[in-house]
Amino acid sequence: MTTTMKASVYTKYGSPDVVQIKEVEKPIPQDNEVLVKVAATTVTAVDSVFRQGVPFNSRMYAGLTKPKNHILGSEFAGEVEAVGKNVTLFKQGDQVFGGTPRGFDAHAEYVCLPEDGVLVHKPANVSYAEAASATGGPLTALPFLRDNGNIQKGQKVLINGASGSVGTFAVQLAKYYGAHVTGVCSTKNVALVKSLGADEVIDYTKEDFTQRHETYDIVFDTVDKSSFGKCKDALKRDGVYLTVAISLDIGLQMLRTSWVGDKKAKVAFTGLRPANEQLKDQRFIKELLETGKLKSVIDRCYPLEQIAEAHSYVDTGHKKGNVVILNE
Repeated sequence: MTTTMKASVYTKYGSPDVVQIKEVEKPIPQDNEVLVKVAATTVTAVDSVFRQGVPFNSRMYAGLTKPKNHILGSEFAGEVEAVGKNVTLFKQGDQVFGGTPRGFDAHAEYVCLPEDGVLVHKPANVSYAEAASATGGPLTALPFLRDNGNIQKGQKVLINGASGSVGTFAVQLAKYYGAHVTGVCSTKNVALVKSLGADEVIDYTKEDFTQRHETYDIVFDTVDKSSFGKCKDALKRDGVYLTVAISLDIGLQMLRTSWVGDKKAKVAFTGLRPANEQLKDQRFIKELLETGKLKSVIDRCYPLEQIAEAHSYVDTGHKKGNVVILNE
């Protein structure tokens, strides 16, 4: 049995060329762990942020002067190669998908994680590429809309960045909950967003949704391209502005709107939720994938050896859905 594996490694912050394919030690599962041979993983906007170390506050988690974790990648799909002696939920040969415990380590040929982590069996009707894409995006969109937005049937919901990884899942989940959904995207992605179930689509290159004199129960900015101040007039009374941006400004807005006014600003640290909560949601997402009520949008696929090119494409900020890395 081989003791090394290929992995995408970075030891300093910077442009995509800081990411290099190297031979590293292959992980060995502990008694309660599962070793997965990775068939597919993704390069996300978060991976790009951690690779660049920009904005600087990302380094509070990734490492102040240099990366603490040298292998990026948070979501994956593959086949169980080995299990620890105490593992009962999975066995060798199982096809699985999920997310890594710390949000790192998936850009490699193998990944190890606890059996009670965010790991579920892959639906038979979903490819490895589609499964690998169905963790980070929906595990962000779902708690934002359901928990922070308290989404209800019949509400009007606007998704800004509707063609991105989080946005494509947010559109579908909002429709699942019975909302009237308006998606915001560029001209080239209008047809895609409509195909995901959006009732209306606004082309931001032609129109500013904040100037339409339409109001919504929820405005969910999945791409950090707006602000509570800009969107306030687009919110109904008791409306909620949701954003994935983590900043001092949104923190102050959350504090202020929790005390004053009938419109609220909210941000959520979805990746820091307890593993059992994320696992429960991942099982729900699996059910939606199995029944065809949710699907992954894949823009491009690259082999692991071309992961630097994948990072370059993600850096453009114009990917549709997900960028997938496939291991041969």
